[in-house]
Amino acid sequence: MGKFVVKKTNTGFTWSLKAGNGEVIAIGGEVFTTLSSAKNGCASVAKNAPAANIEDQTAEGFEAQKCPKFEIYTDKKGETRFRLKATNGQVIATSEGYTTKAACKNGIESVKKNVVEAPVIEPEDK
Repeated sequence: MGKFVVKKTNTGFTWSLKAGNGEVIAIGGEVFTTLSSAKNGCASVAKNAPAANIEDQTAEGFEAQKCPKFEIYTDKKGETRFRLKATNGQVIATSEGYTTKAACKNGIESVKKNVVEAPVIEPEDK
């Protein structure tokens, strides 16, 4: 089972979603000013990810999907990444760069699986 890990930074709070093996599979799309807003961000990902469509923007003539959705795209380095958009179109989670589209799709499936009942681990220094 996955877990959301919230960290305190100099400018606020960030979170990452870790798979059962401890590997980071997604990070929050922003720095949050309060712990409660970071936790709300985690809750939004947990709510939106399982039902999200997949829009492969690397495919020629791809079909646009309704939000919530995972967008697969190629970054400036040529790596394949995903971003999760909530029903309002806001980016709520992003991925690392993957070398293949198949690995990126596996990352999406891992997020969908690991957010279900994922606990939120709060920072010890709040």
